[in-house]
Amino acid sequence: MGPTAAGKTDLAIFLAQNLPVEIISVDSALIYKQMDIGTAKPDAETLEQFPHHLVDIIDPKDAYSAGRFRQDALALMAEITRRGKIPLLVGGTMLYFKTLQYGIAELPEADAEVRSKLEKELHDFGLSHLHQRLSEIDPVSAKRIHINDPQRLLRALEVYEISGKSLTELTEHSDFLLPYRVIKIILAPFDRKILHKRISERYQKMMRAGFTDEVKKLHARGDLHPGLPSIRAVGYRQAWSYLCGEYDESTFIDKAVIATRQMAKRQLTWLRAQNDGVWFDSGKDLPKEPVLGFVRSVLSESDNA
Repeated sequence: MGPTAAGKTDLAIFLAQNLPVEIISVDSALIYKQMDIGTAKPDAETLEQFPHHLVDIIDPKDAYSAGRFRQDALALMAEITRRGKIPLLVGGTMLYFKTLQYGIAELPEADAEVRSKLEKELHDFGLSHLHQRLSEIDPVSAKRIHINDPQRLLRALEVYEISGKSLTELTEHSDFLLPYRVIKIILAPFDRKILHKRISERYQKMMRAGFTDEVKKLHARGDLHPGLPSIRAVGYRQAWSYLCGEYDESTFIDKAVIATRQMAKRQLTWLRAQNDGVWFDSGKDLPKEPVLGFVRSVLSESDNA
């Protein structure tokens, strides 16, 4: 686990070269086809040599939830274990990690009538009105859900309208127990300035690789829009706005870098709460041998137990 640009993919590949593991991607952007450059997806050669499960599995117009990730990941983990290998989960989507380890509450299914009523309310009164309403019934979710995130905002209100309980009430408790021993490796540059520098350099590299052209192709399809989770992904959202003429290329890059830094800050905040995580500094060099030695020692202890 780690923030964006921490070196997770390179470390995972090194571990795959030295341990009997299969990689499962834990990334809410790598799931999409046709979104390669802006997601920093491993190239085709790397994916052929070191297959990553849950990469390129759905079209950008389709939705994919944390609950579906949990189902897919658990099924893959069982298959990998049966093959005598170890599931290696790699990524930065912390909600996916949380849902996998602790489960997910049974939420009410979508209700077309309730959703239609809420969408009319959104059209008539705007996002601020709905966000204020959510803050009154579920302040925890309101703090977590951005005012400009209509999909999650509508879903939180829909859950309350259907069940009479807030999203927080329904999700704060779970009896699910992950049937695996978990080794949590947290990779991050301990110096925040190094992380910020890497994020900026990554965007420069992405632009040279043709990121704008990649988003142009998505924009030209005609069946995608900025309300979709795929297009709301960091970097893609800003590139889409640039292509719509909302600002120039320089502003687009600045906004994308800032949004990515903010995402990394949220990732680090969540990671610091993982009391059972073991941190490794990827600031100067990728700590390949220290991580490998640590994993081998834990596996050895398990074999001897």
